[in-house]
Amino acid sequence: MSAPRKGSPLMRWNGLARSVSTALLLASTAFAQPKGAVLVIAPSMRDCIFGAGGTLAAMAAEGRAVHVVVFGNEEKASVHLGPAATRLANNEEGERAAKLLGFREVLNLGHKSGEMAYISSSEMRNQVMAMTRLYKPEILFFPDWYLHYLVDNDIYRVGRMAEESPYGGSSLFLQDLTYMGFPGAAARQYYFYSPYRPYRAREGGEGQASMKQVDIAPQIDRKIAAILKMKTSNEAHVAGIRARSGRRLTTEEWVRSFVEEMAEAAGRRSGIKLAEEFNHLGSRGGLPEHVLERARKN
Repeated sequence: MSAPRKGSPLMRWNGLARSVSTALLLASTAFAQPKGAVLVIAPSMRDCIFGAGGTLAAMAAEGRAVHVVVFGNEEKASVHLGPAATRLANNEEGERAAKLLGFREVLNLGHKSGEMAYISSSEMRNQVMAMTRLYKPEILFFPDWYLHYLVDNDIYRVGRMAEESPYGGSSLFLQDLTYMGFPGAAARQYYFYSPYRPYRAREGGEGQASMKQVDIAPQIDRKIAAILKMKTSNEAHVAGIRARSGRRLTTEEWVRSFVEEMAEAAGRRSGIKLAEEFNHLGSRGGLPEHVLERARKN
């Protein structure tokens, strides 16, 4: 079959079809809604990557902007370095880990790690509210301070004030920010994460919350690689394990076995091979219970 001649009806039709297809593609791109941003609140970069690194990497891969606000300066997590050198090393290594996972930005606030009890919770809460107004996240991650027998005071303090921060989402709160052009904002979903151990019975999923498992099998290797970039804090943690147990394990052996064991334990409850688990709070469909109480039976 010969090719259509220039100017023939078939040639004009093909040109029109291509023009229409291009216009539809440009229109669909223009009206496509980007996925909402994610704001992560953490005492240290280790905490959020151990607790939620796979899920956050998956969210970044689907087009969400992931912003991490680290409250602690991480000046104490090293073996042979002084406080200043430790802080610099951990902050730099944390940013490399975040970059590997696809995070958009890391903001280090520089509060002294291990001493969050000496900082006003209102001051920290206002900082989270300011970041919420700046980034306008759809999803907020923060450490779960409801865990039983929690020994890390920074996780407790940061998690507690972060959960309270949405209460100030109105533009009538922090009005100085409202006057500066940052109106009130609040996330629509909340992920409580447990950094270093699986959830136990009665540690989530109560009231309006539910337990949520996320399959991280596609992200597990990248999560482990990101954690291995945090060499300074890893060495400090493994040195403590060696001193207590007498085992001569390498840092990489410990990281890989720990992350995989946590993922297996989190997924076991829902039949997922490797997962991260969250106490999740989000919008629910249907009428609230106090309305249904007075609903007619027929």
